Amino acid sequence: MNDAAQRILVIKHGALGDFVLATGPFKAIRRHHPEAHITLLTAPAFSPLGQACGWFNEVWSDTRPNPWRAAAWLSLVRRLRSGRFDRVYDLQNSDRTSTYFRLLGEGRPQWSGIAPGCSLPHRTAHRSELHTIARQAEQLAIAGIDTVPPSDLGWAKADVSRYKIETPFALLVPGGAAHRPAKRWPATNYVKLAQHLGLSRTTPVLLGAEAERQVLGDIAVAAPGAINLCGQTNFEEIASLARAANTAIGNDTGPMHVIAAAGCPSIVLFSGASDPARTAPIGANVAILRRPALSELPVATVVASLTALEAGRTKAERSSE
Repeated sequence: MNDAAQRILVIKHGALGDFVLATGPFKAIRRHHPEAHITLLTAPAFSPLGQACGWFNEVWSDTRPNPWRAAAWLSLVRRLRSGRFDRVYDLQNSDRTSTYFRLLGEGRPQWSGIAPGCSLPHRTAHRSELHTIARQAEQLAIAGIDTVPPSDLGWAKADVSRYKIETPFALLVPGGAAHRPAKRWPATNYVKLAQHLGLSRTTPVLLGAEAERQVLGDIAVAAPGAINLCGQTNFEEIASLARAANTAIGNDTGPMHVIAAAGCPSIVLFSGASDPARTAPIGANVAILRRPALSELPVATVVASLTALEAGRTKAERSSE
């Protein structure tokens, strides 16, 4: 079939970190189908990012209706059928998206994913042990896409001059999912880290959503000179701040994926609640610190890692001169 006549669907709902890790596969799919009409099916929160990245002709929002909302499911299936897709790359690979495959019935498109009965199945025995990046690359290789580039946020640019942040500065990301408190390093430790940065004449810049307003506010009060950007930054601004920052330190949460992928030297803190071998942020210079409980991770250890990260950056900059 002429590639220009092909209609491709890519499914990736989220969350934020998962969306960032999928940008390499997004780019690979577009390179493999340069003239095709490619549609992204994603969560409403990520639709603007799908539109901004430039790899898709269309972006459809999927509200992911509850199982008992039969009318909403019927509407979604009708829309999928109306797309007349030749191939689907299911990068979400969930029970939900496998159900989409099943409900399409006879005349289904070629389907890359884990749905039982799909034409391009990714069911290797070690699949669940792989990092998301390796897992997606293996899936696409099975579908005939041999080269998957690194995560690409080159399109995510914004003017951040309005924040009036003087260099050098470091990004701190103390938040995370409210329902997973085990993934958060204690706020008191972030206070000590922010104070250390201030003494070393590096401005701590605090990032987080509205849900983190209390913790970011407490850190800012205890660390004079810190800049609190709680609730103020969007995706593109976080990426742009990351490119200008000296370093970043944060919990295993979505913004750290953005920051690492944008190229900022980053320290990501993991507890036993998640596995960095499968989900760690990926970037040019990322250090992982892990303890079974993050309360057991001393501030001194993070400071030492920060010093080593900055020394490595300085050495790399000197070698490039």
